Amino acid sequence: GVEVVEIPIDDSWFRDSGPIYVTGDAGARTAVDFAFNAWGEKFPPWDDDDAVARRWAEHAGHDTTSVDLVFEGGSISTDGEGSFVTTIQCLMHPNRNPTLTRGRIEQILAAVLGLESMLWLPHGLALDDDTDGHVDNVAAFARPGVLVVQGCDDPGEPDHLLMDVNRRIADGWVDARGRSVEVVEVPVLPFRERDGVRVPVPYLNYYVGNGFVAVPTCGHPADADMLAIIAEQYPGRDTFGLGIGEILAIGGGGIHCITQQVPAV
Repeated sequence: GVEVVEIPIDDSWFRDSGPIYVTGDAGARTAVDFAFNAWGEKFPPWDDDDAVARRWAEHAGHDTTSVDLVFEGGSISTDGEGSFVTTIQCLMHPNRNPTLTRGRIEQILAAVLGLESMLWLPHGLALDDDTDGHVDNVAAFARPGVLVVQGCDDPGEPDHLLMDVNRRIADGWVDARGRSVEVVEVPVLPFRERDGVRVPVPYLNYYVGNGFVAVPTCGHPADADMLAIIAEQYPGRDTFGLGIGEILAIGGGGIHCITQQVPAV
């Protein structure tokens, strides 16, 4: 069944404000509660969003670790074996942690999330001003050794060059276990416009659940082909599109942005 829990929030993007879970060697589950400042103090107020990770963990009865680092779940993807991917554009933006170096951020993430090796991609999507280029729009580990990346096959779009640069940097990157990572590209990036607002609807903003992969779609002619590419990377799971990509993108996110998994132990 589904349990409905009422907790006050300021915005809907629980991926970014909610806890990030880690599990220990003995299977213990801990909710990591990072500081949250509404993507660089863009969308006040954010007091409830900054508190929602702790409030949820208290409701669920989970142990909590608080970390004095402004950080959002949509700014990373991990393979579960110590390899992470992020964007320089977001994680090093001065509106998050202006006094911290790249090395210091890596040290903190190593201590609380188990980071061993970080792939720093330069770019998020060109129109992703709200989050300053979250990685969950452009790259995701499908499994250890395999990284799925968003492409843009329209040379008239700025993302055509930006995503090409990301892919070139990802190609041949050696992960925490010494593997040269296989890079799989989803080459089409749809765009939609509503009330004068133009937004990308990246397929990469998908959510991997128990036995399924839910991908945001918007009725683009390439939807079926792009879903097939993603499905190949998740054998044994039912990969399907949800035609809510446009409305979520207009709001500033996608399916991955509005969800946050809790690991079973």
